[in-house]
Amino acid sequence: MGALTDDPALREMTFVVIDFEGTTPAGHPPQPIEVAALALTYTGAGCWRENWAYESLMKPPPFAPLTALDTRQTGITEAMLAGAPDPAEAMARIDEYLRWGPYVLVAHHASTEGNLIYHRRADCPVLAATGLLDTIPLAKQLLPDLENYRLDTLLGHYEIPRPPDRHRAMADVKVTADVFGRLIAQADTTGALSSLHTLMAMAGRRAKANEPVQSGLF
Repeated sequence: MGALTDDPALREMTFVVIDFEGTTPAGHPPQPIEVAALALTYTGAGCWRENWAYESLMKPPPFAPLTALDTRQTGITEAMLAGAPDPAEAMARIDEYLRWGPYVLVAHHASTEGNLIYHRRADCPVLAATGLLDTIPLAKQLLPDLENYRLDTLLGHYEIPRPPDRHRAMADVKVTADVFGRLIAQADTTGALSSLHTLMAMAGRRAKANEPVQSGLF
């Protein structure tokens, strides 16, 4: 392929595509009701290996109940959440997968996932300290003439079928992974990016948990 996928650093990296569905209670940050993650490594010749996958529903706290709008958007119902684990338990399980790095999280509009993870950082400190890669700036760099950079727009551009359960976490993870793979292939063949370092410099986002803390004024 090209310089990007020939970079040893990229081949050693595990890319964890992650997505959350959540409620948006007034006066509080979004609260997760579902998470899915899919870990991928590049194996050469345009191929990716799936290393592990994780998904879980989560019972929202009382101040952030599931709404009718949430159900229309995601298909998730109160009955589905009745036996789901608490967010602390479901989020902590992700850290169990992140034992052997290096990892980077991949998400479409990564600040949304990053903020949600940050607010649950006590439950998943390893996940919260993991950097992110945002597919939106990557798409803007490689596809400057698109009308917008919504996930559905990119699915249409690459002729990726829209899943019937779009807006469920694992369905969105799988199509985001497909888009990510297409973007990496395009960056490789066009020579737009030459290494993992240049990829992260353009589309990487530091985890909020790793941002320096501003000291108070005395």
